[in-house]
Amino acid sequence: MDSTRQKKISRLIQKELAEIFRAMGPEIIHGTMVTVTTVRVSPDLSVARVYLSFFPSGEAEENLDAVTDKRSRIRHALGLKVKNQLRIIPELAFFIDDSLDYIDKIDSLLKPE
Repeated sequence: MDSTRQKKISRLIQKELAEIFRAMGPEIIHGTMVTVTTVRVSPDLSVARVYLSFFPSGEAEENLDAVTDKRSRIRHALGLKVKNQLRIIPELAFFIDDSLDYIDKIDSLLKPE
């Protein structure tokens, strides 16, 4: 279970990363919309696991690689935004959130022919 502090920091990081991707998204990944679906922070607050959803999702792996390549730049931008709230900016680990694709697949399997 996440502590109250972990949950607060997760929400803060999710909100700020969403703003960063809205502003920097076109230069990182061209023509793709990025959504920060979930952020999970480790108990010592040193690592943030960031789950991203891409639309269109056809090139999700390539988009994730592009985001991962710019990880230090994204972390720097995050640090500038939350420097007054956090003493240490966590390392960012990005993952694909494919829950929407999973839901679509289940829906298509359950849909009558």
